[in-house]
Amino acid sequence: MPTLFRFTMILATIAGLIYGGMVLLVLFVQPRDREVTVRIPSERLNPPSTEPARRTP
Repeated sequence: MPTLFRFTMILATIAGLIYGGMVLLVLFVQPRDREVTVRIPSERLNPPSTEPARRTP
């Protein structure tokens, strides 16, 4: 039983370190605002028609 307790305590310590690291990142890292521009090719917005053109007699 002592080995199971030791294993559980090691896992809890590792989880606490990871959680603490995430909390520190949230508190001390400020994201920078910037403008994002994404170019979309016109072929994606207006795909070429796949049906053949109909001829009017």
